[in-house]
Formats: sequence, structure tokens, C-alpha cells
Amino acid sequence: MRVRKRKGSDEYIAENPQWVVTEPTTWRGKWHERFGNDHPIHIEVGSGKGRFITEMAKLHPEINYIGIDIQLSVLSYALDRVIEADIPNVQLLRVDGSELTNYFADHEVDLMYLNFSDPWPKSRHEKRRLTYKTFLATYEQILVLNGEIHFKTDNQGLFEYSLASFSQYGMEIEKVWLDLHTSSYEGNVMTEYEEKFSNKGQRIYRVEARFKAK
Repeated sequence: MRVRKRKGSDEYIAENPQWVVTEPTTWRGKWHERFGNDHPIHIEVGSGKGRFITEMAKLHPEINYIGIDIQLSVLSYALDRVIEADIPNVQLLRVDGSELTNYFADHEVDLMYLNFSDPWPKSRHEKRRLTYKTFLATYEQILVLNGEIHFKTDNQGLFEYSLASFSQYGMEIEKVWLDLHTSSYEGNVMTEYEEKFSNKGQRIYRVEARFKAK
């Protein structure tokens, strides 16, 4: 998600350390201590302006949520939502999705969401796609055994690529939706992008894939 630079984002984030973790490496393997409970941990890589992660946290107080985004201005908008919601089960991180093993211990995360990731359509950029095999290896390391990825996109090319990537990696494709908003799926929480694309009549694709225990 490309967002214009927001003035004062650095100061804003620095003023709210209870929501934005400025030194996430110190919590590696100890995220349950950060949350103050032993609830399952779900993370969203590329959380954008935070609508999805905040709404999920409100719906599921029994789960701890961590929203991750590399862009400072974007994270500041997510912080707006978290502060307004005033919920204890959300944390935000400004880190790179390729370096998650620096911030999470092996098998510390219970479930991962990838929502409307950058499709990087050119072949030379394949390694940047969040469903590329090197990213999958990272996710597998931090997820619990048989951990799941829930993936949504409006981009048919990225969806097809991701299905193939999951399969080639040896994951189990558990459920697939080719047109989520006309399906019988219940409990869908939309992202900002999802609402925008859906209002334009674009299909929303969704898949749940599980890593196989080795």
C-alpha cells in the first residue's frame, strides 16, 4: 500500500510504545509476556492502515494480534485505529516481512494473514512476492507445526501464482474461494483495499493453506 508521507509519524509512534513495539527483537520468544497472557498469536504481514487487524482483535479478544508493515506513515494510520479501539490484544511492528525470524521464535505464531499483498507482476520481481518460497520457509519456521496461512487478493495472477507456490512447497490447500463476496463464507473482515476493489466489482480471491509437519 503506497501512502503519502505523514508529517510527524516518527514522533507519533514514539509517543505510543504501548501499541507500537520499537525494539521487537527483545520480545522474540516472549510475545506472551508482552501481551500478558498465553492466548494464540496471529500476525498480519502488510497490515496497511490496520482495519483488518483491529476489527479481528475486537471480534476475537481470546486471540493476540500483531500487525506488521514496513512503511512508517502506513503504520501511523494503523495506530490511529488501534488507539481509537483501545483494545489490549493488538500490537504493531514496523519490520520487514522477510526478517520475521529475527522477531519471532520457532513455532511462536499460530496463524498468519496475507491480505492484498503487492503482486509484483514482473517475473524479475518474483522473489519479492510474499508467497515466494523463501518467504514460505520463513513463515513455516515461526508458525506452529501444521500452521496456516490465510491469503486474500483481488489479483488473479498473484492468486494463481500463490496456489502453485503453496503446492510446490508441499503445503495442503485446504479451502479456496474464487469469488469470496458471492460465496457463503461467514465472518469475513474486510481490509481497506478489499472494500475499494469489491465496490468496483472486482473478484476477491481467498485461500487457506496449511504447512505439513516434517
